[in-house]
Amino acid sequence: MNESLISPFNITHPTTVQTSLFALASFARFDPTGRYVATGRVDGTATIWDLDTRAAIRILDGHVKAVSSLDWSRHSRYVLTASKDWNVVVWDLASSCVPAQRCTTLRFDAPVVSASFHPRNSRIILALMTTGEAYLVDQRKAHRGRVELCEVQEESDDEGAGASTRVRSAITVARFDPSGKHIFLGTNSGYILVFNTHSKTMVARHKIAGAGAIKGLEFTKTGRQLVSNSADRTLRQFTVPTYPAPSADGAFIEQELEPTHRFNDPINKTAWHAMSYSPDGEWLAGGAADPANHKIYIWDMSNDGQFASALDGGREPLLHLHWHPTKSSIASTTNQGNILIWHSPHPERWGAFAGGFEELDENVEYEEREDEFDIEDEADMVRRKMKEEEEEVDIDTVPEAAKPRQIHHHGVQPGDEDVAWADEEPDDDQQDWKMRVIMEEDWDI
Repeated sequence: MNESLISPFNITHPTTVQTSLFALASFARFDPTGRYVATGRVDGTATIWDLDTRAAIRILDGHVKAVSSLDWSRHSRYVLTASKDWNVVVWDLASSCVPAQRCTTLRFDAPVVSASFHPRNSRIILALMTTGEAYLVDQRKAHRGRVELCEVQEESDDEGAGASTRVRSAITVARFDPSGKHIFLGTNSGYILVFNTHSKTMVARHKIAGAGAIKGLEFTKTGRQLVSNSADRTLRQFTVPTYPAPSADGAFIEQELEPTHRFNDPINKTAWHAMSYSPDGEWLAGGAADPANHKIYIWDMSNDGQFASALDGGREPLLHLHWHPTKSSIASTTNQGNILIWHSPHPERWGAFAGGFEELDENVEYEEREDEFDIEDEADMVRRKMKEEEEEVDIDTVPEAAKPRQIHHHGVQPGDEDVAWADEEPDDDQQDWKMRVIMEEDWDI
């Protein structure tokens, strides 16, 4: 049943469109602070939008073919764009160059489906090719290398000349878990492969019964839950097991994962383009691949995965969605390139419209100050206004409330070597960096 009919005053998921951005985008992703949203386009460019001003403040023009994926570093300084032109480009938003200059370019041997930063170090990158290979690229001087993540092949049980190895599956999706300790790979044969990021060895292989090709993987912020999107048009949520350290003999866990919840559209049998968890993991949003409507389905994971609401964004079909990292907001992309920003409206507070205004629940006797209605000297008023205009307004510093909070990740113990490995030779993505805001009229491309 629709939750809005049960308790209209207790909705903590987005319900309506707050604004839209005409971005000509294929997808959009919030940065970790939630202040910016980055969009990728089919013409090979990416754009950074400021959600406070609804303005495009940086354009990243570095590809000759469509941008296929985009990722932010943990403190939003670096942006990674992957493209079908076989390149992955890292951009430094702290640079004041106009137009923005490439920080790093990685060239591969095939079009790139997706690429992402390691959660703890932006110099470690995971990339997936259209040919079904996944690579872990480490740009640190002491660890420099590019390693392909290969599924362990085992000989069949058939004896004799007919014995052979199992056919290698093509990788269709590649994701770091939130801690960066493990890499999860989905295959076209319905398996999820788990690799230890430090050792680059496979530690588990999970069969997902009846799923078919794995099309997408998403984690809650703690890494405790995982949801998969597969070719059978079903979203499945799993509880992520705790994996042991890699063994010296290369042994790994062979286990079928049983989903705790399944989500699908039983009436229209609609497939799913994307899914995303809320920051606290209590809500799951699924973007339907409806060819005629813009539909987002919301499930209440704190209430045993019950269906909560269906959001209707109009007649422009949905391509992608992403949940805001700290609040009840979703960015969904239409097939016309528009970005819809959804929110949960709150009752108006009239005190926000006038300084000193105080809302009262009952009448009180008002005591007037002696000088409350005195006429201010005109010269003093001019000096006060001039002083206020001369004060600098800081538009670069991110408020403390908007900065990411420390999260305890599932399966990670203090001092874990497989996690601390990523902190060796750290990057320069620190919280105190500042981005120069460049408006569209300043671009020269």
